Amino acid sequence: MLIMSCLRCKNIYLQCFTKLKSGAFTAGIKIIVIGFFCLFSELLVAQKIDFKNLKSPILFKGDSVTAYRDPMVQYFNGTFYLYFTLVETENDGKIYAYTALSKSKDLVKWSPIRKLTVKDQNLDFSSPGNIIRYNGKWVMSLQTYPRPNYTANQMPRFGSGDARLYTMSSDNLENWSSPKLLQVKGKDVSFEKMGRMIDPYLVEDKNEKGKWWAFYKQNGASRSFSYDLENWTYQGNIPAGENVCVLVENNEYIMVHSPKNGIGIKKSKDLATWQDLETNLILGQKDWLWAKGRITAGYVLNLKNNGNIKRYLMFFHGSGPKTEEEGDFDKNASIGMAWSNDLIHWDWSK
Repeated sequence: MLIMSCLRCKNIYLQCFTKLKSGAFTAGIKIIVIGFFCLFSELLVAQKIDFKNLKSPILFKGDSVTAYRDPMVQYFNGTFYLYFTLVETENDGKIYAYTALSKSKDLVKWSPIRKLTVKDQNLDFSSPGNIIRYNGKWVMSLQTYPRPNYTANQMPRFGSGDARLYTMSSDNLENWSSPKLLQVKGKDVSFEKMGRMIDPYLVEDKNEKGKWWAFYKQNGASRSFSYDLENWTYQGNIPAGENVCVLVENNEYIMVHSPKNGIGIKKSKDLATWQDLETNLILGQKDWLWAKGRITAGYVLNLKNNGNIKRYLMFFHGSGPKTEEEGDFDKNASIGMAWSNDLIHWDWSK
């Protein structure tokens, strides 16, 4: 399992079998040695996570000129790739949003933040939804959140009606292509007529391999499907909050979403009919001044079968002490983390 989960190892072993089959014995043996070295290095970098070392539920703490929002995590080869919305207020009062990245192997020490998208208030690429593996590449979903001429004295100001969904692709989870419009209403629907949409999330159909669903916030949680990530068919919507995250567990879909405050969890067998499992999960909000205003944008990563972690991890952001409407939207927003064994009972660093 570990060997095949490492794409570098997989490629090395394919080369090895090719060489041995062709009679190139020496080259094949050399590749085997490289493969074992690769496997050994993967064992070294995949650290066991000691949750006792986490002294705070906060991973990134916002302040009066910075907001960390909408976290999403990809775990690969022993590294947590944390993508999120980074909002900065500059000295002249102008506010810009970016999709940004930081990495960690232990959830304690994080690499310097790197911005992945352009500085442009007409776009403000943000709210990375999730990352899938498609046609040999990593594909990330994200949104625009246009706020032209936005300054601190207007706070809070929300994204315009031109907010749309996009994807970017990567070979290594660090260097990403330019964003490409995701036409989830179909190619015959113009940009202008698509309507405001935010918070995308891509998930493969549990019964039909190669069929992909895009969830996004528009009239509740809307969804469209595609077989190539290019041509989409709109399928409908259900009542739900924003920042939808969808897992497949025990032949059911589990939706994590964000109502006005807190985290909601639903389950479904067919994506059309949903049952609430949790309507208002607020974690430690009553004790968290930094999240007193709102807890939202929960992203759940299933690492139950990973021997070094054995848990579901939920990444979210909290804002406060003021509510978002009072001003703590593009400032004083922080990324937090909690964990669970069953998606119902949650714990966090005390």
